[in-house]
Amino acid sequence: MRILHTMLRVGDLKRSIDFYTQVLGMNLLRTTERPDQKYSLAFVGYGTNPEHAELELTYNHGVDSYDMGGAFGHIAIGVQDVYVACDRIRATGGNITREPGPVKGGTTVIAFVTDPDGYKIELIQRAAESV
Repeated sequence: MRILHTMLRVGDLKRSIDFYTQVLGMNLLRTTERPDQKYSLAFVGYGTNPEHAELELTYNHGVDSYDMGGAFGHIAIGVQDVYVACDRIRATGGNITREPGPVKGGTTVIAFVTDPDGYKIELIQRAAESV
């Protein structure tokens, strides 16, 4: 078994595609329009299934925001250098919500970014061969 994708409901599909492709550097993999069912999909990621997990961005026509609730935590992305990644994210208009640095009580370097819908994305510094 393996994770294939995670679905996020978004309030503006173009805005979310722009964030994940332009700010986080993912690729737009495919889109699907379902006007009769009143939703649109965009799949983004750093590669395609089954080798890489993808994010499915779902826009339900006419719904521009969602209650985040208290159960969802974050999505994690491995990066070679968290400090460099945060500089690039800031330069492209991204919102860093936890500055880069070691996790409390440990040595792993992390940072957090928030997407336009309020979803949290953790950046975790990893060795080059594991990113």
